[in-house]
Amino acid sequence: MKERIARTLLGLLGWKIEGIHPPHSHYVLIAAPHTSNWDFPLMLLYAASFSIKITWMAKHSLFIPPFGWFMRAMGGMPIERHRSRNLVASMIEDLKSQADLVLVVPAEGTRSRKDYWKSGFYHIARGAGVPIVPSYLDYGNKRGGFGPALLPTENVSADMDVLRQFYAPMNGKFPERFTPVRLREEDEGTIKDTQSAQA
Repeated sequence: MKERIARTLLGLLGWKIEGIHPPHSHYVLIAAPHTSNWDFPLMLLYAASFSIKITWMAKHSLFIPPFGWFMRAMGGMPIERHRSRNLVASMIEDLKSQADLVLVVPAEGTRSRKDYWKSGFYHIARGAGVPIVPSYLDYGNKRGGFGPALLPTENVSADMDVLRQFYAPMNGKFPERFTPVRLREEDEGTIKDTQSAQA
């Protein structure tokens, strides 16, 4: 039922659905480009259209009554950032212990253009030994879906080259806000320790 409703709504909005259901039970899901407030509801519709139950992180203040129950029902996970010194390690343990967890990690971290993507998604997937699945919203062609899974290796630049190639033709609602698909570690020539990486 949810899948049919989501697909109908996307069709009414003029969006095309591409790709197939990722062939994995648990993975890190990145959603890009992220340049607009519309990205989040569209992401939820695309996940529902493929019957994918996602878990996404948000600041804990969004989960207070009266709408906290709704946020949780939509897959929200409250995060108290000032208390979460080891968020990446915590997410790694969740992925290792939950066989059906699909964790959405914001690669850009903001709707504004920055110099780099945040590396948390990469370190979480690598530490948990699970794939990274890229999802996309291409406003230029009003299409969205899920790309091929990437199992991260010890070569961060090679892995990021795969994601750069994948997202190259995609346009956000505001293309000028799309943060380049690049991690700071690539320019520094280092891979930060999982314990200190930022989600």
